[in-house]
Amino acid sequence: MGSRSARSAANGEARPADAAAGAVMADAMAAGCPRLCRRLEGETARAVLANADTLLFDCDGVLWRGEAAVSGAAAALGKLAAAGKRLCYVTNNSGRTRAAYTEKLRRLGFPPAELRHIFSSAFCAARYLRQALPPGAAAYVLGSPALAAELEAVGIPHLGPGPAALPGPAPADWVQAPLDPAVRAVLVGFDEHFSYAKLCQALRYLLRGGPDCLLVGTNRDHRLPLEGGAGIPGTGCLVKAVETAAQREAFIVGKPNRFMFDCVAGEFRVDPARTIMVGDRLDTDILMGNDCGLTTLLTLTGVTTLDEARGHRDSGCPARHGLVPDYYVDSIADLLPALGE
Repeated sequence: MGSRSARSAANGEARPADAAAGAVMADAMAAGCPRLCRRLEGETARAVLANADTLLFDCDGVLWRGEAAVSGAAAALGKLAAAGKRLCYVTNNSGRTRAAYTEKLRRLGFPPAELRHIFSSAFCAARYLRQALPPGAAAYVLGSPALAAELEAVGIPHLGPGPAALPGPAPADWVQAPLDPAVRAVLVGFDEHFSYAKLCQALRYLLRGGPDCLLVGTNRDHRLPLEGGAGIPGTGCLVKAVETAAQREAFIVGKPNRFMFDCVAGEFRVDPARTIMVGDRLDTDILMGNDCGLTTLLTLTGVTTLDEARGHRDSGCPARHGLVPDYYVDSIADLLPALGE
């Protein structure tokens, strides 16, 4: 005699899990959404992971929160690395160098990572400008020392990081500050010293150079979430200020722009069909993954709730369907059973 579940299947009886999955699929199909936002577990998890060569991980809210690793995340990544998976880290944070990320991964117990596996928005911005600027051209930077360090690493001269003051009490004084003739790009990242003086200088470079002066932003994240539901303005607010003043749209190198994935693909021979994007934000991580043809996995340890993802799935609005992941887990640690814990 076979198991009851086998007999039920043979008799056409739906098991509870099958019925739930069928209801999810029916809801998604009714809404016209190509992705189901299903829990990744059991045989499905084993099959999805077996089919993947590369996993791209967002960091904050996925692997750690602040300075504390998400419970079980390091063990899960250790299992993935032992299984021969390529692990890459893709983050919109422009405030840390790649070396700082490799050190944090080590400190929190994650598998060792080489610099070439870290793709921050600071690194991707430097890579973009290295390709786009003529030799010897400089960038005016509204950003952190880490962003400046990534520019230095690829040989791009820069100026601007740190505090800046207006050169006088009147607007006529503000437009007299000297401009470096070598500047051919304005680069906007997270800048705790962002000020009206810097905004004035950025605008002056853009007006002087016209279309030949590039305007580049690291990301459009509108808010940086903090513990307890607090938040601070994100880089997107600073990018928008410069765009509004210049009446120009910046080229964004970070998620959800596919340029960040192109950087990964340029470093490694990555097959999108065998790549998983793991993240906690729908409008950056999941949207980029979907746009690039990756399998997308939402973790609920960060800023997104399951109700939000399901709301997009069931909305019937095609523009919102790009925000829907293929799968979700409560935590990366939920992958451990599928990895042979």
